[in-house]
Amino acid sequence: MKLKLTLSAIIIFSGGSLFAQNAPTNPFDKFANNQSGLIQKAYDKRDDAEGLKLMTELVVKYRELNADDKRTYKGYLTNNWYNVSCLYSLINKKAEALSTLDSAVHYGYTNYRHLMEDSDFANIKNEQKFKQIADNVRSVGDYKYILQKAEKFNAKDTRKIPVFTYQPASNANLVAIRKNFKLDSIAGKGDEASKAINILKWVHNTVNHDGQHESGITKINANEIISKATAKKIGVSCGELATTLNECYLAMGWKSRKVYCFPKDSLKVDYDSHVINVVYLPTLSKWVWMDPTNNAYVKDENNKLLSVAEVRERLIKNQPLFVNDDANWNNRQKITREFYLDNYMAKNLYRMYSPLRNEYDYETRDKNKTITYVNLLPVEYFKQSPDKTEEKNDLTNLTIERYRTNNADAFWNVDK
Repeated sequence: MKLKLTLSAIIIFSGGSLFAQNAPTNPFDKFANNQSGLIQKAYDKRDDAEGLKLMTELVVKYRELNADDKRTYKGYLTNNWYNVSCLYSLINKKAEALSTLDSAVHYGYTNYRHLMEDSDFANIKNEQKFKQIADNVRSVGDYKYILQKAEKFNAKDTRKIPVFTYQPASNANLVAIRKNFKLDSIAGKGDEASKAINILKWVHNTVNHDGQHESGITKINANEIISKATAKKIGVSCGELATTLNECYLAMGWKSRKVYCFPKDSLKVDYDSHVINVVYLPTLSKWVWMDPTNNAYVKDENNKLLSVAEVRERLIKNQPLFVNDDANWNNRQKITREFYLDNYMAKNLYRMYSPLRNEYDYETRDKNKTITYVNLLPVEYFKQSPDKTEEKNDLTNLTIERYRTNNADAFWNVDK
């Protein structure tokens, strides 16, 4: 069973959040696509000499790329080293199969499940070297396994974190958002949950997502993001979409946060992350997961909306999870629970952080400003200190503060 990745698939799982708006163009793309087709033919013919020659040519061209393009196109090397390894295994050249599989892992192969199910490796699966490679892949690519190891937080962590704050809906900027975007009409006359979902859908349908390109929008607030994105007909990042939804929820009088979701990334090769929202609905007495990039929210088997903490726990314990049927990316691609939760978010729910102050325009990088974030880390995470970091730009006097805690109860405490 060969690993087959198109360029679009390579981009989906590389830098940016979840999906890219447009595939990048580079002469290497055409060359690598052609080379991949030839390596496929060598695989079909079981011609290992030709496969290795083609792979060597691909590596030489790849090494001529700049750093950004190497990051974008690394998937070609991952894919094709894997396929050459399959070829060697099928003709029982075990040493070569293991060596080239190691190369695939070196360039970023992390699909543990696919590796263990691939019948092409039947000849080498009992080799000690294969088992070592598989263990290494599992430690970075079996996302549920990694998440299960990161289950524990520490409610007794006494490290001081500042109090999260939520701007009242009476703030003039939030009043303007509510009025100008007609949020009451968009929300409708249903219960709190249906109103929050209707606003989620409106944000999702108003501005497209683009996880590959910078929007160029410098003011990080709902007014600027919506007006600039619609005027220029561009997509924005998942973080900009989350800012927009966050300020809309605040304008409606709900406590709301952006949640930056990250993988463990102990090898520092995973440039991907995702940003979603949580909104506190008093009638449910809980934070509720809302993802404007994918028009997604999550429910349990009893049709109850779930929080980030509940989704994370259910992933760890293999309990039922359901994504709304109309979850999608840019109204072009359906989002399934298997991909979205079991793979993508299982990876990115390892650690997370939120802005301390939830208010209009908070994350805009203005002069003489301090922006504070609170990080929630599992006890198992390899980097627990320092308790607080501070980065200051001497030219603009902009300061970014980051606090760390293992205390999930304190992090999610809505009453603070």
